[in-house]
Amino acid sequence: MLWTGLFLGLAGGFHCIGMCGPIAFILPVNRDSTSLLIFQTFLYHFGRILSYAIIGIVFGFIGKGLYLAGFQQRLSVLTGVVMIALVLIPISIFNKYNFSKPLYAIIGKVKHKLGFYLTKKSNKALFLIGFFNGFLPCGLVYMALIGSISTGNPFGGALYMILFGLGTVPLMTSAVLIGNFISLKIRAKIQKIIPVFVVIIGILFILRGLGLGIPYISPSDAKLQLSNNPIQCITFENDD
Repeated sequence: MLWTGLFLGLAGGFHCIGMCGPIAFILPVNRDSTSLLIFQTFLYHFGRILSYAIIGIVFGFIGKGLYLAGFQQRLSVLTGVVMIALVLIPISIFNKYNFSKPLYAIIGKVKHKLGFYLTKKSNKALFLIGFFNGFLPCGLVYMALIGSISTGNPFGGALYMILFGLGTVPLMTSAVLIGNFISLKIRAKIQKIIPVFVVIIGILFILRGLGLGIPYISPSDAKLQLSNNPIQCITFENDD
């Protein structure tokens, strides 16, 4: 289900423009040279995706812990349920309990670093702007991290987040190169569609965990266990 990370990034690209677009619009890139502009935009994305990968490793370890605890396939079902629940639960509840409050100090430091490097015009600054940008609170990133947990290992978690980051690149690049090219009204309409894509991905995770024997979507329990354990898969192939 790694491909769902890419799908989530592509579908949520408009959300990224709404949340991170203001940063992309004012990136201190050199617009006098096309080649330098492309290279600096790459540095920004590289920094952003690197931070996603680092967080993905951490959440991949969490998934590994759940996997070793005996959840295995049920981890995929749990991932899908949590994704759908987060979409259906009213935002007012999250605002009421403010789950990110313990991270305020860290978030404050990240924003301070972002503000500092946005005033600098260097390749290092572009990379670090992207890197710190990736650690800003974002509902869509949270959804992707839930998906990274389902991979059940740090490498898979990092790869899931890398694919998610790559999915956001096309529209975020357009934001850097073209600027504020989408009206607020259109963005608002697109934002309403994004939860639908999240629910679809959640359903796919649930179907995968149920092992219904549907090729590619819900493989049988045995095949699912093999796909989740590369070592077993290699052993199985050698036995033939």
